[in-house]
Amino acid sequence: MTLEQLLARLQEINTESQAIVDKAKAENRDLSDDETKQIDALDDEFTKVKGNADRLERIAQQRQHLDSSPGRQTDPTNPASDPPRGSTGRVPGTARDHEREGWGPFADAGDFGMAVYQSCLPGATVDQRLTQPYAADPTNFHSESSDGYLIPPQMRQEIWEIVYSGNDLLNMVSPEPTQANSVEMLADETTPWGASGVKAYWRSEAQQMTATKTSADNRTVKLNEMYVFVEASDELLEDAPRLSNRLTNHAGRAIRWKSSDAIAYGDGVGKPLGYYDSAALVTVAQEAEQEADTINATNVVKMFSRLLVTDGSKPVWLANSDILPQLMVMTVGDTPIWTPPNGFAGAPGGFLLGIPIQFSQHAKTLGDKGDLQLIDPMGYYAATKRTVQAASSIHLYFDRGVTAFRWTFRMGGQPFLSAPVAPAHGTATKSHFVVLEERAGGG
Repeated sequence: MTLEQLLARLQEINTESQAIVDKAKAENRDLSDDETKQIDALDDEFTKVKGNADRLERIAQQRQHLDSSPGRQTDPTNPASDPPRGSTGRVPGTARDHEREGWGPFADAGDFGMAVYQSCLPGATVDQRLTQPYAADPTNFHSESSDGYLIPPQMRQEIWEIVYSGNDLLNMVSPEPTQANSVEMLADETTPWGASGVKAYWRSEAQQMTATKTSADNRTVKLNEMYVFVEASDELLEDAPRLSNRLTNHAGRAIRWKSSDAIAYGDGVGKPLGYYDSAALVTVAQEAEQEADTINATNVVKMFSRLLVTDGSKPVWLANSDILPQLMVMTVGDTPIWTPPNGFAGAPGGFLLGIPIQFSQHAKTLGDKGDLQLIDPMGYYAATKRTVQAASSIHLYFDRGVTAFRWTFRMGGQPFLSAPVAPAHGTATKSHFVVLEERAGGG
């Protein structure tokens, strides 16, 4: 097949895959096993066809390089005069290295961004490196409604690695990957000591058994779309290292922050439902006559007593660093309740009543409700859409003469509990999410 035929087939494969996904979406269901197999087969064919197209493109680039080369610039009898490895005399080899790294013919994100910028200038010729395999329909390259140029796989991968790096809430809740825009969450809020759900009984010899059954609740969780839209100035576009940093690090960190903040404070309208505004939250009252903007050991101990601990729990304290001066001198009797890591060598952080504490920008300021939070991330359900189709929707495009970059990310989530759990003994309910109420003074 010719290069043009291979590129046309890539478009056909993508259209066929998208049609399968769109059908499932229209019917509000997950992909069937047969549909998943079809998409996998199309994905395998796409990889094979793309490899053939890349091969023909490299051959064409080599031909172009040879045709434009002025010939040997050194004395053939003096090898020492040859250009050093990695110089412009080794361009074809360098391009092949980038291909293996997932950048295709580009050196990095900055090189890719400059190619798009220069190709969008009035009267400019489109950089041939953009025409395959990352381009949208070639007939739409300069249309204002065009999706623009698909970014190279390595650039997408670097962004996702940044999104899921660090120890933010998004990583703590271990999101479930999905190909759908909505998922069914199976929630079982029963307890071994409650009135419903699976029970165990003692019985006498030959006594009839009492049947019990699970009491799981199916809840639909919608994956909402988040986007990052970055306009790049001419000055930035001319500075490839800064552009590369802006496109990968800054975009990835912005997505990670916004997702994590929604896990805590999302209102459920066009975004996930966070635990802070959910009915599952337990709020511990301040002490009588407690002064404003203070936190004491009794507050901390009472919060600890309201945490719901289950199999697989991984509780952590989230705290605003504003509380650190009071936390460091807090004791129960003569025993400090905060233990710094390795004798302050790894401070701040450490442990509060034996549970890791993480100082976070997501915690409210000292004195406000939520300045100290005790959470079990395993009590929160999250799902993210991270399929090939979603990754391919990340585009670098231009609009009305402005060079811009855009990424989209889908995520949904909500706490497993719809309300705090009643204990086996006592009346103080428990939850995966516990915060301290506002301390305005006066108790």
